Amino acid sequence: MISRMTGAILRAALVVCLMATPFVLVPGTPRDSTQIVLLFVLIAAVFTFIEYNSSSPSLVEFRDAPPFNRLRFIALFIIIYSLSMILRGHVQPTTLTRFFDAIGTRVGELIDFPYSPVRLVVLMLPKGVDPELIANVRSAAGISYLMSLAMLAAFILVVRLGGWPARDGAFNVWVNMPTFDPTAGGDVVERLNRDGQINLILGFLLPFMIPAVVKLASDLLDPVSLADPYTLIWTMTAWAFLPATLLMRGIALSRVAQMITAQRARASSKSERLQAA
Repeated sequence: MISRMTGAILRAALVVCLMATPFVLVPGTPRDSTQIVLLFVLIAAVFTFIEYNSSSPSLVEFRDAPPFNRLRFIALFIIIYSLSMILRGHVQPTTLTRFFDAIGTRVGELIDFPYSPVRLVVLMLPKGVDPELIANVRSAAGISYLMSLAMLAAFILVVRLGGWPARDGAFNVWVNMPTFDPTAGGDVVERLNRDGQINLILGFLLPFMIPAVVKLASDLLDPVSLADPYTLIWTMTAWAFLPATLLMRGIALSRVAQMITAQRARASSKSERLQAA
């Protein structure tokens, strides 16, 4: 009980640090936005504490199947911290901010090739925008997308080489997949494979579809102003991180389906041996 509460408090504190990072590092936070930021930070902290302090199923999937959520948190923090340091350097340049800016510029240029997601994000911007804004968007998109791919690659290695999620014990579907109802109807394996494929397809297409949709809707709606540093940070983070999370979830669901299939095969083989004896 005490260890679970301590872990929940630690996770809530890490979430607070994550969400407050842009507003701490990037100068010029409007006073009117401070209260809104504090409200969102408080809500996120309370939600995280309740989720991880409860022994019953919650909304957080794979809660007891590390390092699924740990990889996501680390990648998300690196993305937000890197983008915050780059934008901080435009106001208060230091050696460290120049280092992040150089990395962001280089990564953005390497990934900005024809038909790439980064190129589509750059083309999403309206005509006549400031070249400095284009460079900022390219750097932010490049770093966000690269870190999301690194997170996905690390998770694939954990699954392939580490035997995730049941290397150290049994996998509890009820605790780790609270939003999935095994009794909803139909074969569990088929449903898991179908949901996994849907997540994989959406995760692959969203980085390409989102800029295209924004570009098509720009004639009817005012596009999101990426000139604001906080909007740029959270928009680019969401654009790259959410699709990668869907890809991770698709791989995880497919892996659980494989485990259930293997368990059924072992149970069937054991039953046949008992009948033969």
